[in-house]
Amino acid sequence: QINLVQSGGGLVQAGESLRLSCAPTGRIFSRNGISWFRQVPGKEREFVASIRWSGDSAFYRDSVKGRFTISRDNAKNTVDLQMNSLKVEDSAVYYCAASLVFDTRSAPNAKGYSYWGQGTTVTVSA
Repeated sequence: QINLVQSGGGLVQAGESLRLSCAPTGRIFSRNGISWFRQVPGKEREFVASIRWSGDSAFYRDSVKGRFTISRDNAKNTVDLQMNSLKVEDSAVYYCAASLVFDTRSAPNAKGYSYWGQGTTVTVSA
């Protein structure tokens, strides 16, 4: 069992930055993957970024590359999503999720995750 507690989010203007954190507790190992997804009303949950819990491998959806950074904070035992140069279209409810194994092929599929955080809202105004 893995529990995920999220923090961060809020309202910013386009071009500004926000940082989201995801704190996993429970039975988590270096092989696990932690990912960020986002969802807007009426649309499916969309993959954003993923990292191996050990912190040595990560990847992103194309639209956030160069703007978002996913990282493991060893001191806080969290996975953070640093979001820079935010755009209006980045507005969504963001969720972190844990998979049993980090796999770049399956990570973008939300159905492959058993554990989810509570969600946090990011609103970017023009």
